[in-house]
Amino acid sequence: METPYPKLTDPSKTRIGWIGIGIMGSAMVSHILAAGYSVTVYARDLRKTKDLQTKGARVANSPKELAEMSDVVFTIVGNSNDVGSLLLGDDGVLAGLKPGGVTVDMTSSKPGLAREIHAEARRRNCWAVDAPVSGGDAGAREGKLTIFAGGELEIVEWLSPVMKNMGIVRYMGEAGSGQSCKIGNQICVGSNMVGLAEGIVFAEKAGLDPVKWLDAVKDGAAGSAVMRLFGGMMTERDYKATGFAEYMVKDLGMAAEAATAMPGTALNKQLFSGMVANGDGKLGFQGVVSVIRRLNGIS
Repeated sequence: METPYPKLTDPSKTRIGWIGIGIMGSAMVSHILAAGYSVTVYARDLRKTKDLQTKGARVANSPKELAEMSDVVFTIVGNSNDVGSLLLGDDGVLAGLKPGGVTVDMTSSKPGLAREIHAEARRRNCWAVDAPVSGGDAGAREGKLTIFAGGELEIVEWLSPVMKNMGIVRYMGEAGSGQSCKIGNQICVGSNMVGLAEGIVFAEKAGLDPVKWLDAVKDGAAGSAVMRLFGGMMTERDYKATGFAEYMVKDLGMAAEAATAMPGTALNKQLFSGMVANGDGKLGFQGVVSVIRRLNGIS
């Protein structure tokens, strides 16, 4: 009951391992379970696995044990440090993955780390794909994420029967390319968020009804997916997280580390960092409007 690469993936045979069952990860792996795959999960807090166990998931006691029970191991965790320890550590995924096994890291992480993981996987006769996602928790729930994949094309294509349960796969190139694509995505999202927040606050300061303002501009050049998804939440001061503000700070920080001149991105990082400084790092990206309101004396 195992199908390491290059055997074709098959829900009745391919064994999936999954690490990371937070807001998005739990919804994503639920789709894989619903498609009939055998899934083993790992979490430091076993209580978080209870719902997935009711859906048929098994539980491993360590990343290494999970890998020993899996053909493909997905990870979607908090940051690059977590990724490195989970995949490259002595008790990590690559220590347990058998030849032909594949790791798929869906965390928004560093391109250089993705290349390091890929090199170590190949040294062990395994494979590694970096595949961060866009679409937030709504996309995860609905199976409509966009998945930015980096690594060997044939491996990404081999994985497609599994990943199509979570969304649309966009192949970007060699190892690290998926992560670079996601950083570029976040540069755009961050800029759109800040622009939308400033537009709403300007409307409020000008005495306009911000809801009417959104309705007036949404179908013109100012309209965007960010406005459609988050405009109403900003006007209603609904900062429920679909993605944590502290993660935006992390992602924009990785853009700055690329040593590319990005003055707008640097400023946007400061504004999202303001949310974290205000104790709002676990709120959603749209909460950046609260920083703009504070700067304008609006409580």
